[in-house]
Amino acid sequence: MTKSFSAKPPSDPTIFDQILADQIPATKVYEDEYVLAFEDIHPAAQVHVLVIPKQKMISCADFIDADPSILGQYMKRVADVAQKLGLNSSGYRIVFNHGADGGQTVDYVHAHILGGQALGWPPG
Repeated sequence: MTKSFSAKPPSDPTIFDQILADQIPATKVYEDEYVLAFEDIHPAAQVHVLVIPKQKMISCADFIDADPSILGQYMKRVADVAQKLGLNSSGYRIVFNHGADGGQTVDYVHAHILGGQALGWPPG
């Protein structure tokens, strides 16, 4: 069972909880003991992969009380996934959305890795 760092009460399982439990299929691109990375079903770029920690956190606010070694392992894996996707030479964007105004639609921390094309600024 994963520990949530959020002060919010646990909610129903999210789609990411269900993907981790193999209850919903996903096109996985990387998995180890720390993270699962899979293709976004509504890609916003030629390459759009989500990376979720296996130790559940609801939002970026949970980083405040999280063990720094867990966060370090998570961010290392985000960079590893981008490298495995072949994005290092051309560049890529990592996006975290926090809360409704920030565009977070799933109550589970996840990094969006976007690349494979030139990305404009400012984003959406």
